[in-house]
Amino acid sequence: MKKILKMLLLMCCWLFPVVVWAQAPKVLFEENFEKGTDRWEILDPESWQLKKSNSGSAIEITSRGSKYKPAVRSPGHVALIRDLKVGSFDITFKVRSTKDTGNHRDCCVFFGYQDDQHFYYVHLGAKPDPHSGQIMIVKEAPRLALTKNEKLTPWDDQWHTVKVSRNLVDGTIKVYFDDMNKPHMEVVDRNFGAGRVGIGSFDDLNAFDDIVIREN
Repeated sequence: MKKILKMLLLMCCWLFPVVVWAQAPKVLFEENFEKGTDRWEILDPESWQLKKSNSGSAIEITSRGSKYKPAVRSPGHVALIRDLKVGSFDITFKVRSTKDTGNHRDCCVFFGYQDDQHFYYVHLGAKPDPHSGQIMIVKEAPRLALTKNEKLTPWDDQWHTVKVSRNLVDGTIKVYFDDMNKPHMEVVDRNFGAGRVGIGSFDDLNAFDDIVIREN
């Protein structure tokens, strides 16, 4: 009897294979700014504004200058998510550069943020050089490039999609700009572990929307 049941079970598995669906990565944070900016710590609130339009709300940097003066040379426009500290993660968002400032026209993504002198950031500058268009580290000294990227960031006046993916296990940091299949730049670094995450710019004007952070 047991042999017959076993044979029937094997036949069922052959005729009706079990499909196992991969579980989607857990969403840790979502923001579309329709309820304001209360979930954000903006280091100079006067240089940011919540902008509403027919297509919805977005947060914008509205002044190139900032009253926030970091202890070491690093970005002046920083908005950090409150009460969120992550290790391995993906952050995806939409960004629009609202002013053409030339070769260093940029937006920034902050992560592994411990404090104002210990963090990583991605600088998506239009034309790369040692201070633009690189993955950066701030470690008790002015920002330093971890990469030697030579790819231009093709800014215009339209919305673009940015993704930063970090994996603590293998130390990888990968940055994507519009093309979510091929990294715009990448590096391996293990200086900082889990930390806060944020958006901003060095000294440029940007609008941000539709931010999602998932486990990686």
